[in-house]
Amino acid sequence: MNKSGIFSLPVRVYFQDTDAGGVVYHANYLNFMERARTEWLRTHGYSNAGLMKEFGVVFVVRSFKLDYLKPALLDDMLSVTAQIKDIGRSRVSLLQTVRRRHGVAEQSGREPTQSHDTHGSRASAEVSEGLRKDEVMVEAEVHLVSVSIESFKPVSVPEVLRNQWKDQMAWK
Repeated sequence: MNKSGIFSLPVRVYFQDTDAGGVVYHANYLNFMERARTEWLRTHGYSNAGLMKEFGVVFVVRSFKLDYLKPALLDDMLSVTAQIKDIGRSRVSLLQTVRRRHGVAEQSGREPTQSHDTHGSRASAEVSEGLRKDEVMVEAEVHLVSVSIESFKPVSVPEVLRNQWKDQMAWK
C-alpha cells in the first residue's frame, strides 16, 4: 500500500477471464475487485475468516457502481486497486480501479500493432501497444456493510479497522 492509502493487486488475464474474442468478460472485473478487497483487508491484519472468528462479522456488498472505460485483453497484466473513501457506523465505501500496467507488450508476449489513419496509411511510428500503457480500464465505487454472521443484520465496523481506515482517510 502506498502513502496515499491505495492498495494495488497485480492480476494477469487468463483464458478463463475472457470471452471468445480474448476480451475480459464484464463480470470478471467484479472478481478481480473482490480479490483486491480481500487482499487489502489482509494488509490491515484480518482475513475474512479472521473477522468472522474474532468479531462475528463479515463485510457484504450493498451496492456497486461500475464504469467500463476500455477492454482488458488476454494476457494483459492489470493492477487492481482499493482505496477507502468513507466510513459510517456499519458502512464502508471504497474506490476501486482496474488499470493496464506498464510494459504490456513485453509482459503479454503480444506483438505491438501499428496505428493507422483513416486512409490505411501509417499515421506514426508509435504503436497502439505503447498508447495503451497505464490506462484505466474500469472505475468503481463499492459500498460494503458490516453484518453479524448470525443474523446478517448490520453491526458496527470493528473499532480496530475503523481506526486504521480513518488514519488512511486523513492522508487524502
